[in-house]
Amino acid sequence: MAGCCVVLGSFLFEYDTPRIVLIRSRKVGLMNRMVQLLILAYVIGWVFVWEKGYQETDSVVSSVTTKAKGVAVTNTSKLGFWIWDVADYVIPAQEENSLFIMTNMIITMNQTQSTCAEIPDKTTICNSDSDCIPGSTSTHSNGVETGKCVSFNESVHTCEVAAWCPVEDDAGVPTPAFLKAAENFTLLVKNNIWYPKFNFSKRNILPNITTSYLKSCIYDAQTDPFCPIFRLGKIVEDAGHSFQDMAVEGGIMGIQINWDCNLDRTASLCLPRYSFRRLDTRDLEHNVSPGYNFRFAKYYKDLTGNEQRTLIKAYGIRFDIIVFGKATVLCDIIVLYCMKKRYYYRDKKYKYVEDYEQGLAGERDQ
Repeated sequence: MAGCCVVLGSFLFEYDTPRIVLIRSRKVGLMNRMVQLLILAYVIGWVFVWEKGYQETDSVVSSVTTKAKGVAVTNTSKLGFWIWDVADYVIPAQEENSLFIMTNMIITMNQTQSTCAEIPDKTTICNSDSDCIPGSTSTHSNGVETGKCVSFNESVHTCEVAAWCPVEDDAGVPTPAFLKAAENFTLLVKNNIWYPKFNFSKRNILPNITTSYLKSCIYDAQTDPFCPIFRLGKIVEDAGHSFQDMAVEGGIMGIQINWDCNLDRTASLCLPRYSFRRLDTRDLEHNVSPGYNFRFAKYYKDLTGNEQRTLIKAYGIRFDIIVFGKATVLCDIIVLYCMKKRYYYRDKKYKYVEDYEQGLAGERDQ
């Protein structure tokens, strides 16, 4: 108990003050100044100059719309003479920040709901009905087995399936690509950006771009770096790939738009920068399920009223438009206290109002 009282008394009735010891040493003094200089160099060189720590930043808010143009002609035994326009090869018509253009396809025409021989593989080839299980199906089959072993061709028998017949045979992808002319199609990218913190907005169709220029220009990093119309073949080539090779099996391309803007300077210097890269990495040593494809069907009825469809396995290039960037302005502390026009900035930043109660009292006195 006595010990506690002593501690309490020392805490209440004693006062301590720091003591400064001045060490007269060239070595210690020089080390101290070097540490101070290193800290100062870090703050000025890294924080302020390199990282622009004196500036306030904001992230971009963006919207993107796209429009493709181009016409291709094909003449095949299945389709005959055929003209392809935007409504045929852009699937679906509108996507968010993305666009798929079909460049190749496997087409199965005049399918009906009926029974037919399954495509031969190690699970469907049969010698008799006992090799086929009624009602059997798998994720890779085209239909449901009926239990019959039927002729697929003169030398091969497979299990019969109830399906959309004739079933699709996608064993061979057309080479060269069916729509190899897509290399010369063009893509218009319209991008609007907004920095909400600074209430700054802009779009990639710059104020100096005229209607006549927009109808004739094609993006080129050297001659037309701000033209928002891109030739598809040029996009893929700039990313370091062959368009014709990519068109066969499909793939995914990224169109990157960078809006890094220093808003301390004039708004006309806030400009988009375009770059391109392939997003689906292709490894030739591990090339399982390469490219990009999906299926869709067009349904119709024949003259007798029976429903039919044309099945299309579409290969193509999906263009993803990726917008990123940041805007910077001087921090308030510099603008309001260090700039020559600080009083002007203060008047614009602050709004001064009289006290509400005081104002009412003044009105009553009158």
